[in-house]
Amino acid sequence: MTGIMLLIIFCSSVLRVGWIWMNEIVVYLHAALFTLGAAYTLLHDGHVRIDVLYGKMSPRGQAWVNLLGILLLLLPTCCVILWFSFPYVAASWSIGEHSIERQGLPIVFLLKTCILLMPLLLILQGLALLAKNYLLLTNQHPSPPSATQQ
Repeated sequence: MTGIMLLIIFCSSVLRVGWIWMNEIVVYLHAALFTLGAAYTLLHDGHVRIDVLYGKMSPRGQAWVNLLGILLLLLPTCCVILWFSFPYVAASWSIGEHSIERQGLPIVFLLKTCILLMPLLLILQGLALLAKNYLLLTNQHPSPPSATQQ
């Protein structure tokens, strides 16, 4: 994405030419990065968290917070996003939506598909974290691998 931006800047400043489709590629990649990377970020606990109380809790307390957060916030929010975005994305696919710019990319429908993939991936990751925290609360979690197993 950075390379494409540098190419766009070079072409417009030095060569005095530009293409709309190149600018749209950067926007599409940026959107895909955020929508498809949300579940990966959740996996690695990279989302912003106000750590006033959570950091002082025991692992079981943190597991309860995680469990309730997934059940009461993450999963319902993802379901609402899926519910409201499905007709929007389906309509885009049905007409093969493309850019409104004459030289734009003809794949807007693919970009809008990321709107559906984000909550689906978050739901899958949320279910995995739900199971992990449930196992921690019921003392059934597997022991971490030893240094010799890695």
